[in-house]
Amino acid sequence: MSPALPEEVPEPPELPAVAPQLRALRRRASFTLETAARSAGLSPAHLSRLETGQRQPSLPMLLALARTYGTTVSELLGETPADRDAVVRAGAMEPTEAGGWVYRQAGAAGRGMQALRVHIPYGSQGDIVRVHPGEEWLYVLEGRLRLRLGDTSHRLGPGDSAHFDSLTPHRLAAADQGGAELLFVHTLLQSPTAALCLGPAAGPIREV
Repeated sequence: MSPALPEEVPEPPELPAVAPQLRALRRRASFTLETAARSAGLSPAHLSRLETGQRQPSLPMLLALARTYGTTVSELLGETPADRDAVVRAGAMEPTEAGGWVYRQAGAAGRGMQALRVHIPYGSQGDIVRVHPGEEWLYVLEGRLRLRLGDTSHRLGPGDSAHFDSLTPHRLAAADQGGAELLFVHTLLQSPTAALCLGPAAGPIREV
């Protein structure tokens, strides 16, 4: 059973459209609050607070809910682009903050995978371990990234990349005070049973 995500301190209303979208997408998927919360690794009470705007979701929560409802983070945020242009201009990549991370959509919505440009501040979400179906690919643009895959810890610098099965427990954290900037691509699973499991890191770590 997926561990419940920890409660989070309320943040300023960065994402005004997310609460009604979460509720509408859950109802469209014919999920009860309890079923959707369990699938996404949340408590029903916390999901209810997200749906009523009393809490703002972190990026991992948005990814978990997107997988649960078989949609994209863009749709959760209420973004409905006029078309699926193959080209995304730099000026169109509006920054969004969630759970301390700042990310920009670097690909078109409605595709089988999602591309993001992500800034990970130092000390943000460094203790969260993710486990979920699919694949992930990342490329470090600036700074240094600490990537834990299973029981092995890697330090990646600019130009380094990683491509892995996301059923492998993994954790991302900036290795330096200046944070890390990366390109991040993950597959979107169109399955209501797909879930993102989050929990504290555990077990020995082997540095490579």
